[in-house]
Amino acid sequence: MVSNPVHGLPFLPGSSFRDPTKTAFHRSQTLGYRNGYAVVRRPTVGIGGDRLPVNQLSQAELDELANKASVLTYGQPKQAPPAEFIPAHVALDKKVFLESQGIELNPPEKMALDPYTELRKQPLRKYVTPSDFDQLKQFLTFDKQVLRFYAIWDDTDSMFGECRNYIIHYYLMDDTVEIREVHERNDGRDPFPLLMNRQRMPKVLVENAKNFPQCVLEISDQEVLEWYTAKDFIVGKPITILRRTFFIYDCDPFTRQYYKEKFGISDLPQIDVSKKEPPPVKQELPPYNGYGLVEDSAQNCFVLIPKAPRKDVMKMLMDDNKVLRYLAALDSPIPEDKDRRFVFSYFLASDMISIFEPPVRNSGIIGGKYLGRTKVVKPSSSVENPIYYGPTDFFIGAVIEVFGHRFIILDTDDYVLKYMESNAAQYSPEALLSIQNRVQKREAPALELENTQTKEDPGEQELEALIDTIQKQMKHHPCKDNIREAFQIYDKEASGYVDKEMFFKICDSLHLPVDDSLIKELIRVCSHGEDKINYSNFVRAFSNG
Repeated sequence: MVSNPVHGLPFLPGSSFRDPTKTAFHRSQTLGYRNGYAVVRRPTVGIGGDRLPVNQLSQAELDELANKASVLTYGQPKQAPPAEFIPAHVALDKKVFLESQGIELNPPEKMALDPYTELRKQPLRKYVTPSDFDQLKQFLTFDKQVLRFYAIWDDTDSMFGECRNYIIHYYLMDDTVEIREVHERNDGRDPFPLLMNRQRMPKVLVENAKNFPQCVLEISDQEVLEWYTAKDFIVGKPITILRRTFFIYDCDPFTRQYYKEKFGISDLPQIDVSKKEPPPVKQELPPYNGYGLVEDSAQNCFVLIPKAPRKDVMKMLMDDNKVLRYLAALDSPIPEDKDRRFVFSYFLASDMISIFEPPVRNSGIIGGKYLGRTKVVKPSSSVENPIYYGPTDFFIGAVIEVFGHRFIILDTDDYVLKYMESNAAQYSPEALLSIQNRVQKREAPALELENTQTKEDPGEQELEALIDTIQKQMKHHPCKDNIREAFQIYDKEASGYVDKEMFFKICDSLHLPVDDSLIKELIRVCSHGEDKINYSNFVRAFSNG
C-alpha cells in the first residue's frame, strides 16, 4: 500500500487529495547532449514534479554490480598456473586424419588441374594455309568498294505515313550496312544524313536472343545465326531492316557489274516507283442562294480571304456610258399585268441589266425601280457554268426570263438599232429580221388596219418576211407535205384556227422544231387572242406555195 506523502493517509479511493499548489504536469526530459553526442538520462521526477520511488542506478552500473556479485561473496579469484608448453611438432607428431580432434571432413575430391601442366599436354600447333574467308584478305580486296541501292519505304498505310526515298550502302570490306536519307529542297525535315549508322545487320537471331536488349548492348556472333550479306539485296525485292520494309527499285552501275560477276545476275531491273499524281478533284460549289453574283459568291469557296472577281478593264473603258434600252411587256396570266410596261437598260461596260417600270396614274401599281443593276442568268444555264444574258439576246419579240418572270421585248430606241446594224455579225437572223421590220415600219406610211383585224394580227410585211426566212431554213423538213392535213383533222369547223394546247400537240407529233427562235416568233405572230392560233399562216412556212 502506497501512502500519501503529504498527509500520511492511505492511497485509497476517497482518502487521496489533490495538491492545489501543483502547476506543472509535464513529463521530464530524458534526452540530452554531452560533448556533442546525444545521451540518455533516466528521469528522477514524474509528472507534476513528484520524485520517482525507483532505483536511480543506470543500466551500466546495474550490469557492473551483477558481474561483481561473486567477487563480493568469495573475493578475487586466483589465477590458474599456466599449462606446460608443448611444441606443435611434438603434440601432432605421427597424427594423420582429424577425427581424433572431433573434426569431420568431406569425402575426398579430385585435385585441381594446373593450367600450365595441361597446356604442356596439348599436341604441337599445326600451321595450315588460311581459307578464302579471311577478314584481312576481305579488307584488302574489297576496300573502298561499296554497293549502292536505291530504295523506298512506303508507310502510307499508317496514319500520317508517307513514301520516302533512301539510299542503302553495303560495304564489301566488312559486310556492314548503312541507310542514308534522301532530302529534297523545302521538304520540311531536319537534315539528318543517316537513318541507320554503319553496322552489321542480323538476319536470323537465335531462339534465346529474341528478348535481347538490342537498344542497349551490341549483338555478337553468339546471338546471331545469320547476318545480311550482299546476296540478300536484290533489285525488285523487298528487304526488312529494323522492322522497316524497304523496296529496292534500282542500283548504280558498279553494283550491276558486281552482281553480274559474283552471282551471274545480269538482268537487274530498273523499276519506276514514281507515283502519278491523282487527277485534280473537281471542286463542287454549294447551291446558289440567290444573293449577289455567282462569281462573287464563289470566291468564298476558293480562298480564305475572298477578293472581288477580275473585271475586263478594256471593255469597261471602251463601252463606258453605253446603254441599250428596250421596251418590254410582262408575260403573265394575270389580267392586271397585261398593260404594264417596263424599260430594260443593258449596260455594255459591265453586262448588267436594270429594269424600270414607268408609273401610271390610277393603275393601282406603284412604279419605279423594278430591278437594280445586276447580271441576269439564263434559265437554261447551271450554277457551275452560269451563262448571262448578252446584248445579242435582246431584240424585238425576244422573251427574257428574269428570276422567274417572263418579259417580251416590244420596241427599242434608236441607239439600239444603230448598235445592231454596226454589229450585225453578232446577232441571229431572227434578231436582224426584227430590226428590218422595225425600220420598215418607221419608213412606211401609217396604214389603217381593217376593222376585222385585231390587235394581235401580224402585219403583212413582217409575216411574209418571216415565212420566207423559215421556208429557206425548213425546205428539207420530212413532214412538210402533211402538216396542213394534220391541222384540218382537228379543225372540224374549217375556221383556220386551233387551240394552243392542240396546236402544240400536233407540232410535237409532227416533230416540228417549235423551240427554234424563228418558229417561236412565227407562233407569236400567228396567235389570235389568248388561246387560238391561225394555223393557215403557220403552215405556209412549211410549204412551197
